[in-house]
Amino acid sequence: MTELYDVAAIGNAIVDVIAPATDDFLSANALDKGAMMLIDEARGVELYGKMAAGIEASGGSAGNTIAGVASFGGRAAYLGKVAKDQLGDVFAHDMRAIGAHFDTPPLTGGPATARSLINVTPDGERTMCTYLGASTEFAAADVDAAVIEGAKIVYLEGYLFDAEAARRAFAKAAGLARGAGRMMAITLSDGFVVDRHREALLGFIESQVDLVFANDTELMAMFQTTDFDDAMAQMRGKVKIAAVTRGAAGSTIAAAGQTFDVPAYAVEKVVDTTGAGDQYAAGFMFGLAKGRPLNVCGQLGSLAASEVISHYGPRPLVNLKDLAASKGL
Repeated sequence: MTELYDVAAIGNAIVDVIAPATDDFLSANALDKGAMMLIDEARGVELYGKMAAGIEASGGSAGNTIAGVASFGGRAAYLGKVAKDQLGDVFAHDMRAIGAHFDTPPLTGGPATARSLINVTPDGERTMCTYLGASTEFAAADVDAAVIEGAKIVYLEGYLFDAEAARRAFAKAAGLARGAGRMMAITLSDGFVVDRHREALLGFIESQVDLVFANDTELMAMFQTTDFDDAMAQMRGKVKIAAVTRGAAGSTIAAAGQTFDVPAYAVEKVVDTTGAGDQYAAGFMFGLAKGRPLNVCGQLGSLAASEVISHYGPRPLVNLKDLAASKGL
């Protein structure tokens, strides 16, 4: 089958609300710094009313990654559920405006479009409170076979593992991708996802996944160890490629008996770490889809991550294709 896309992703379609905050604000509102907490709609309304002025932008982990792939000049597609409401229209417009294919039918008569309230402290750490709303209604019927079978890499967002219907959608997507000879990738997304679904995630990874993205905390949580090298060795035995970010230390890539340590790109100031892992995955998969060596894929990922942490918001503000060219990548 003709390859229509470099990367097609499935994830929670979310609109982000991002604002500066102090550590005292987090404490006063019982927010666990650096974590992602699921909230209901009422809590979302309450917290939104207390937050400082900020920005609103279409987000969601896999959606941010697709925005990055498109910014590199890649052909990208996205599958995710929004409601037929104002924020849903905004999300759909934003995805299409960046050149990504997005055609999942909106939800009518159900929960509102998802939103994530993100408070960013002066050290750049982000604390997220997320109302998942309509995004959890994504189901197997929403998996577009033409999109999945036409993508070089099919990328799944671990956050979606919380919803039973979405797990069935993952299974359908994996079957279609396998049948078409496509690469399956997944991001572990967050330590709480790993803790809640460790056995199911491991089973899915071992049987269906070629490429895993994680940060070092998520990786070690998966194997319940504090030894990074041990966790990396265990993941190496389960997938073809493991790409693990390590904050300021860069990233480590393991594949086929090889290990690459890729340094992080320096930034003048870390403003907001929201989307750093998402953009790393974007650069890595764009490079992989274009046949670049694994160490170069890691460099593209690090470059994209460095751009996004230098400003508020989870998506690039500059053209990543031009930025990569300026660095000789």
